[in-house]
Amino acid sequence: MMKVLGISGTPRKNGNSEILLQYALRPFEKQGWGIKHFRLSEMTVQPCCGCEECKKQGRCVIEDDMHPIYDAFRWCDAIIVSSPVYSRNIAAQLLAVLDRHYAVREERPLEGKAGGAIAVGAGTCGGQTITINAVYNWMLSCGVICIPGELNGVTAVASEPGDILKQENRLTQAEILGSNVLNVAKRLRSEIN
Repeated sequence: MMKVLGISGTPRKNGNSEILLQYALRPFEKQGWGIKHFRLSEMTVQPCCGCEECKKQGRCVIEDDMHPIYDAFRWCDAIIVSSPVYSRNIAAQLLAVLDRHYAVREERPLEGKAGGAIAVGAGTCGGQTITINAVYNWMLSCGVICIPGELNGVTAVASEPGDILKQENRLTQAEILGSNVLNVAKRLRSEIN
């Protein structure tokens, strides 16, 4: 069974970026994939403290909810990450996860896997592009093969909780992103086998 990891970076439960992530995961559900959906609104992931103990001990010494995410990095065949836009960049909760990947950088558990990104912001001043680029730059540093939706990842403008549900085109684009990531992940798996 193939497996996908979804990480919702919003601190707001059922935020607009999380809703788009749910739509992006629908194609995987329809195909019977194993799905892990981490909602950072329900987790505690502390920021990296730069102690470098992971180099000495082979694991992050901060005991929090990041450890199941490390396991999911190893478990998955594909990954989709969503974030709201705060101060024209990714949410702090998600940044903590991306920074804490440092502890497994030598292992490279995401290398060669397919990945997609979603960003939702209240305005149209470029924060979504910066956020998508931040997530894709992180993915590239991990060896993830970045998969586009309509152009890059999926971006949207929404402010109030649930606003995104009124934007049928954005919901469709999220499903397209999910389908694109799914199809590439399947091709990658068939090339390995």
